[in-house]
Amino acid sequence: MASEPKQTGGNGGTFRMVPVRYLAPNLITLLALCSGVTAIRFAFEGRFEIAVSAVILAIFLDAIDGRLARYLKGTSRFGAELDSLADFVNFGVAPAILLYIWTLNSLKTMGWIICLMLAIACALRLARFNVALDDPNKPAYANAFFSGIPAPAGAGLAMIPFYLGFLKIIPDGHDWAMWFAPLVVAVAVLMVSRVPTYSGKSVRKVPREMVLPILAAAALLIVCLISFPWHTMLLVWGVYLALIPLSWLSYRRLKAAHSKG
Repeated sequence: MASEPKQTGGNGGTFRMVPVRYLAPNLITLLALCSGVTAIRFAFEGRFEIAVSAVILAIFLDAIDGRLARYLKGTSRFGAELDSLADFVNFGVAPAILLYIWTLNSLKTMGWIICLMLAIACALRLARFNVALDDPNKPAYANAFFSGIPAPAGAGLAMIPFYLGFLKIIPDGHDWAMWFAPLVVAVAVLMVSRVPTYSGKSVRKVPREMVLPILAAAALLIVCLISFPWHTMLLVWGVYLALIPLSWLSYRRLKAAHSKG
């Protein structure tokens, strides 16, 4: 921001004019944070469908703010730090509290420890991601992958018990706490693991012939989310889990090719 114009105030001091392009992504990040914190409120009120929907909204807003910042060339260190803090609340704290209230509190202290594991894993994953941004030795092929599953994906996977509950596949979350506990632990482990997973951040352009199919698929996904939200969320995260082995194989192939080169 050193190139930003400066103006002189009446007392002889100076202040910087901040371009609007720096504000828009941060406003979206704050909206995502409001959505995540509001999810906690709805959970305490027992309105779990709205609470889970608020976390899902935060996931979508998180996907938008970074891309908008890069598109507007409005990335900044402040925005990156704000985004990480918001992600910790939205995808670490909020899902942990929702899960504890809806199901894991039946396990008492053990259930709370598992929720803490999810929140701590999210914090560690975000801290490692921020450090990796400054790694000058990171090979080019690695930019197409995350190390471990990202925080938004972790939140989406951790809330699979809610999707099953909303679809009446399970009658009461408390009765299934012993089955959901290993799932939450597995998600926490995946977040702090080194398992490479696909990152869409490196995709800047798509082939012209793929534009219409992608738009059609996106429109279909939106329609399905509106009409059958919980079926769609189960399908989306099921596909994501299926892609993890493929991303691992792709990463190993690229790494081997890079080593030979």
